[in-house]
Amino acid sequence: MIRIGIICPSEIAFRRFLPALKETKEFVYAGVAVANKEEWFQEEVEQEKADAILGKEREKAEEFQKNYGGEIFDGYEAMLSSDKIDAVYLPLPPALHYQWAKKALSYGKHVFLEKPFATCKKEAMDLIAIAKEKGLALHENYMFVFHDQLAAINEEIESGSIGDVRLYRVSFGFPRRAAGDFRYNKALGGGAILDCGGYTLKFGNLLLGDTAKVVHARKNYTDEFDVDVYGSAVMENEKGDTVQISFGMDNAYKCDLEVWGSKGTLFTGRVLTAPAGFTPNMIIKTQDGEQVKELPADDTFLKSIECFEACVKDADKRVENYKVIERQAELLEEFLELAEK
Repeated sequence: MIRIGIICPSEIAFRRFLPALKETKEFVYAGVAVANKEEWFQEEVEQEKADAILGKEREKAEEFQKNYGGEIFDGYEAMLSSDKIDAVYLPLPPALHYQWAKKALSYGKHVFLEKPFATCKKEAMDLIAIAKEKGLALHENYMFVFHDQLAAINEEIESGSIGDVRLYRVSFGFPRRAAGDFRYNKALGGGAILDCGGYTLKFGNLLLGDTAKVVHARKNYTDEFDVDVYGSAVMENEKGDTVQISFGMDNAYKCDLEVWGSKGTLFTGRVLTAPAGFTPNMIIKTQDGEQVKELPADDTFLKSIECFEACVKDADKRVENYKVIERQAELLEEFLELAEK
């Protein structure tokens, strides 16, 4: 039995994480932590304002308790220091990942982090070093990598139906979120490359293999925000295979993979975000016409949690996952360095 708690009563924890957690065999939901005033605010604020904000957080936590049981912990550190917890799920804004993941590791807790794992490679490597020393599991929640549709897409490409691959294009973007969303706040680790852009880098690496590198990168801004709102990049491997990626968080929705071959094209439109039970499809176009093929449905959040479980139980799996996290951090670092030139 692995007793897991949640740092912050976030929407993704309530809507996606806990329903998937219920389907696991080894995890037991132990509770959710609500920040205290010192943990939530970085500067002095009026008590009335603090009470209003933290009161809303507690209301959310009470909904967690009503629907899923578990304890409400008064303060993040109160949860992390508790002997009732073995592991934590941490869905805080990106700029807070390093601080609270490091503290969780210091208390001997395994850590399941929402993407991005960290805002820079240095932070990621520091957390990995601590986890290695203490024999603790780390996991970055890029769920799409576990979807069975990826294997089906690879099989189609390898069948030769579209010929030799000339180019991959990966696009992921969505319309602007509500005012106050952390994605548009620099202090909270906002920015498109740290959000939707990370998916495209991750997928580019899957398509190109371990020798993939970012060879061109661009972050784009608008007058309304001080973070990058959209961007693009080119990735290549040692064989010269190429992935063009594009992403944005003030865009018309796209979640697409296009594979351009010598004899045809393959297209699918829910390659990074297919929800549990959803049946995607792919469109194959050649000179003989167009085919629509059904792809398998899956539950990627459940599979991601099961990967974390394997890392908790198995030292070899932990080491393997450290390398996966490090690889993503390297690609992000390559992108950021090129984008600043």
